[in-house]
Amino acid sequence: MARSFLDRGLPGALVLALALASAGCDNSQPTQAKAPGGGGEQRPPVSVSQPLARQIVEWDEYTGRFDAVETVEVRARVSGYLTDVHFKDGQVVKQGDLLYEIDARPFERTLEQARAELLQAQTRVDNANLDVVRGKPLLERRIISEKTFDDRENLVREAQAQVKVAEARVKTAELELSFARILSPISGRISRSMVTAGNWVSAGGVSNTTLLTTIVSQDPIYIYFDVSENNYIKYKRLAERGEAAGAAALGSMVELAMPDERGFPHQGKLDFLDNRLDQGTGTLRARAVLANEAGFFAPGMFARVRVTGSPPYLAHLLPDESIGTDQTNKYVYVVADGGLVARRNIQPGPLVDGLRVVREGIAAGDWVITKGLHRARPGQSVTPNRVALTVSSSLPPRATTPTKVPE
Repeated sequence: MARSFLDRGLPGALVLALALASAGCDNSQPTQAKAPGGGGEQRPPVSVSQPLARQIVEWDEYTGRFDAVETVEVRARVSGYLTDVHFKDGQVVKQGDLLYEIDARPFERTLEQARAELLQAQTRVDNANLDVVRGKPLLERRIISEKTFDDRENLVREAQAQVKVAEARVKTAELELSFARILSPISGRISRSMVTAGNWVSAGGVSNTTLLTTIVSQDPIYIYFDVSENNYIKYKRLAERGEAAGAAALGSMVELAMPDERGFPHQGKLDFLDNRLDQGTGTLRARAVLANEAGFFAPGMFARVRVTGSPPYLAHLLPDESIGTDQTNKYVYVVADGGLVARRNIQPGPLVDGLRVVREGIAAGDWVITKGLHRARPGQSVTPNRVALTVSSSLPPRATTPTKVPE
């Protein structure tokens, strides 16, 4: 090559520079990666797995809130000064336990007065009866007139009526005296005392009555959740076909979990469905009841609730990292026997045991790319490494103690 440059009459230094440059250009051409077996580009390695087939039941999850089966506002039924408080704030009380005492002395005096009036009325009856007994022989001998005798009998009936009035006053006084001792109407956990001893408490209408405290029952307990209209229609269709009742039939089982729990270890029973959908939210209020013997659940707490959303069926499961997405579709890459990649649009479902249900788009024998999805393209050949798909080891175990369903 240098000789050709010299033949053209170029200077020796320039000839040497041109020769070196030409040699560098020839050596800079890249060598294309070859496949181990011959020509062609090197195939990127990927991991492929067949979908995991499993018999499953789909579940629909909701957010629920616990509420007490029984809630009572404790108010005074008679007015007076509060003398004693017989509980500690927040303790568990039983039905019939003494909670408060109101000064009973005014009610005791009223009862004594009512009993004295009753005795007085009974004395009038006795005297009136004696007058009637004495008047009968006088009437027979025509010493007194029939009107006089009738007046004596009327006095007896009037005195007997006064006795009944006095007896009613005695019962009223006894009742008011019993109201001076305020007992727990239900068993449950009591709130703090709103009034301390020495204060005046008022009785009367709800707006004028002094609120002393509140009590909520503990066992069993309710949990309320809202079902969407579409899901409720789905449950009704399933129930009509006898496949699954879900949240459409009373007595259906529901599963619950607290926010810090894994799995759904608690069970309840659906016992109420509202009679209409909420027009503002388009949801139906549902309620389940479950046992709370340990008192762990408290009214106002939130929990995750799930109900049966499908009949049992054989599903194909894939990990989420094997599923790609574009603006409109979810898809997977399937590798044929020759290593050629093809795209399949799919319809994903819920997560089951850490894997995603694929409703449509793949078959049981397809080899789907589970790792290295970013290295594959449709129509490109890859080097597949076949790996058996298993349930994720990071799945939450059902380790907590399950609750019992109330009878």
